[in-house]
Amino acid sequence: MKKLLLLSTICLLLLTQCGKDSDPFLISKDSIGPINKTTQMRQLDSIFANDSIVSLTELEEAPETRGEVEIYEKGGKKLMLLSPENEDDPNSRITNIQIFDERYITDKGLGLGSTFADVKLNYEIVAIENAINSIVVFLKDSDVFITIDKKQLPENLRYNFSAKVEATQIPETATFKYFMVGWDGEVEETLEE
Repeated sequence: MKKLLLLSTICLLLLTQCGKDSDPFLISKDSIGPINKTTQMRQLDSIFANDSIVSLTELEEAPETRGEVEIYEKGGKKLMLLSPENEDDPNSRITNIQIFDERYITDKGLGLGSTFADVKLNYEIVAIENAINSIVVFLKDSDVFITIDKKQLPENLRYNFSAKVEATQIPETATFKYFMVGWDGEVEETLEE
């Protein structure tokens, strides 16, 4: 009986430990490390208790987790910028994340340090939007989108804001200006807390 109890305890500890060892830098469908689509701004203090949260709001009496915030490791390395659906509500969910740390990667290995060749190899591109100084690339079945500076594009595309940019026109060596994750403000009821 004691052996069964000991074995059960060991199994329970192993199962509990597996949940704690999840990759804090993995970008998966509906989550980035410890945050997900249902995470509210007010929860960031406990989620990033070992890191620094810097509020970008100019209101003096606003709590740290109101409005846009930057997350820094204790050593000072900037990890990400989090933007809520409603900047005045600490209960608001996070809708946009800008990644600054190359350790954040998708399950297919795409991260800030990747190139456009990595995008083409692992993802289907659903849309490319032409902006003034950059293009924005949206990926199928992913919340990730990337921005590429037009300086990396052929000259005939750099100054034509209405040109339709095709994936074949983007050099495989193009790097990312911004690596972003966007979540809809509305969350399905199945994801509710």
